[in-house]
Amino acid sequence: MGKVYPEIDGRLRDFIAAQPVFFVATAPSGAEGHVNVSPKGMRGTFVILGPHRVAYLDYHGSGAETIAHLRDDGRITLMFCAFDGPPKVVRLHGRGSSVAVTEEAFADRLAEFPEPPDVHAVRAVITVEVERVSDSCGYAVPLLDYRAERDLLLTSHSRRTADDLVAYRATKNAASIDGLPVF
Repeated sequence: MGKVYPEIDGRLRDFIAAQPVFFVATAPSGAEGHVNVSPKGMRGTFVILGPHRVAYLDYHGSGAETIAHLRDDGRITLMFCAFDGPPKVVRLHGRGSSVAVTEEAFADRLAEFPEPPDVHAVRAVITVEVERVSDSCGYAVPLLDYRAERDLLLTSHSRRTADDLVAYRATKNAASIDGLPVF
């Protein structure tokens, strides 16, 4: 049923671009610590940069596991599911890195997104060097109807100043749930 592909080709690119939500999985190195899986979405926050390179905008949130795990060991998997149309699941396995809003390279990374939503509350750009591209059937993934984007993340952060976001990172995003440093 499943297939491994040499790269993100045109057909896979179209499938990935059509999905309104994707999932990010990371884990710390070693046998201890928590595996983290996070849903991501919002149009304009994900970009395919090449046949083996993708990136997404990472907004301030309740945790910062992905950044901490990438700093620790770099492993990351992105998963895209078809919730309508033919069943399909695509996984991108690779090595990720983050460039924080405070880093000099941030503006260059942000410029790679042709149509991002409001970027006021972006805390980092996550880039993945894709090492393995695969799909599977997705026969058990339910059919769901997409209604609309949620704007709660953007509106909640629109009330925060740049200084508020610095304080947010320092207090709420300083360490992962396992105590790994984030920024």
